[in-house]
Amino acid sequence: MQSAILEALLVSSHRLTRVAAQATGSTTPSAQWRTLSILETDGPMRIGELAAASRVTQPGMTRLLATMVEEELVSRIADREDSRAWLVVVTKKGAAALAAWRAQLAETMAPWFGELTAEEWATLAATAELLESRLGANSAAVAS
Repeated sequence: MQSAILEALLVSSHRLTRVAAQATGSTTPSAQWRTLSILETDGPMRIGELAAASRVTQPGMTRLLATMVEEELVSRIADREDSRAWLVVVTKKGAAALAAWRAQLAETMAPWFGELTAEEWATLAATAELLESRLGANSAAVAS
């Protein structure tokens, strides 16, 4: 029963994100938003760690980051623990772009949810709060 509920939640949340992204008409790769989101919640990361967290190959992440650095969405900073290594960090421009993307997704989905009752909105709010409490920052470290 519990695994069926979690499965339904996962399927629905993936579909919600996909439908919302398609409805915006944006051509920005989802990997860019996923990368910014991971860096925002988990903090600066090495390219290999970021690739693993985003579930892409390291060469693929390197190519994506080259574009994101050029667009000033992320930058590289020295790793204090290993002077030979670099960490990737979200820039202010990247954080603003991610916030704007999330707002656009929510605005795009508003018509689908416009007729919810106050009780249904309260249920969604409680669900979002519960998910955040379980999956907050550094959720990847918990799952490992």
